[in-house]
Amino acid sequence: MKFDDKIPIYYQIKNYIYREIIVGKLAPGDKLPAVRQLAVDLTVNVNTVQRALSELISEKIIEPQRGKGNFVTEDKDTIEKLKKMLITEQLQDLYENLHKLNVSDEEIVNYLENYINERKQVQS
Repeated sequence: MKFDDKIPIYYQIKNYIYREIIVGKLAPGDKLPAVRQLAVDLTVNVNTVQRALSELISEKIIEPQRGKGNFVTEDKDTIEKLKKMLITEQLQDLYENLHKLNVSDEEIVNYLENYINERKQVQS
């Protein structure tokens, strides 16, 4: 994983785990690697990983089981809310950036529709 110096590493780890859950690489009920193993895999300090996991636990995205480890929540509503949150964040960034370029709401919709149609043609 490559880290951005402008964003706290624990936050980037949280987002990495969010994405792993949303794309299905970490399924509901899956066990996460141990804290130390995650730290080694991501080449970060154990305390940084622990902070990210602590926040994920408080958000109920992962559930700790004493003596067994941390597991992805099996609550499909929680995962769906997580997905919606991530999509909303992406759309918000896109919307704000395009408005800074003086692109109207109608133009944003048109550009997005055109972009999607072009992508479909390329993939065909």
